[in-house]
Amino acid sequence: MDFGDKREKLLGELGDKQDYGIFLAAQMGGVPQELQLMIQTARLDEQANGLRPRSQYVLRALGVVEHRFSLGIFGSLFFADEHPVLLHYNAPRAVIQFEGQPDDVNELVLDITQAYLSTFGPWRELAKDLNRSQPLVDLLQSGSGVLGTMPLPGAERMTRVLAHHGLSARLDENAPYELDDEHGRSRKMKLLGIDDSYCIALDFSVDELGKV
Repeated sequence: MDFGDKREKLLGELGDKQDYGIFLAAQMGGVPQELQLMIQTARLDEQANGLRPRSQYVLRALGVVEHRFSLGIFGSLFFADEHPVLLHYNAPRAVIQFEGQPDDVNELVLDITQAYLSTFGPWRELAKDLNRSQPLVDLLQSGSGVLGTMPLPGAERMTRVLAHHGLSARLDENAPYELDDEHGRSRKMKLLGIDDSYCIALDFSVDELGKV
């Protein structure tokens, strides 16, 4: 999709420490899985001790699969094709099989938690990717089983953690992730980040309101 100058103009108006954005609203778009986000840019006027409005934009998110929004003033906005929050959509998934018992199960649980956090950040919950048929401590002391299923980068990290604690592990990949659909269109998701808010979608477009 060709964004022309609007994306660069928007980012340019948010590039200085005196620049701020105001997330005004989010609403459903005209087609399924479309969201429209209303953004205003502003610059801090220190003499007036307030924000001086600059431009207004509408950001259209197409093919939305996940979002978390907080309206109000923000300091940063970015677009990304690669980000930890995208791994659950853009990476193949693998089942983590293990055998053996750890010397210190509590230390292993701590290392698993830290490895997950360092891979996926605060945007994902470890519990949702683990085998929840029994408590994690009981599972790890059972001698063998399935630790869980997660995107490959995280699963590979888990095998190294398990090996460090003396357990053997192997990965069974699920069906390979298809980069394109049956029509040759990319399935790869993209990210719009606005401070702690985010939107995951197939694509984004940026238009300036009141401009032709």
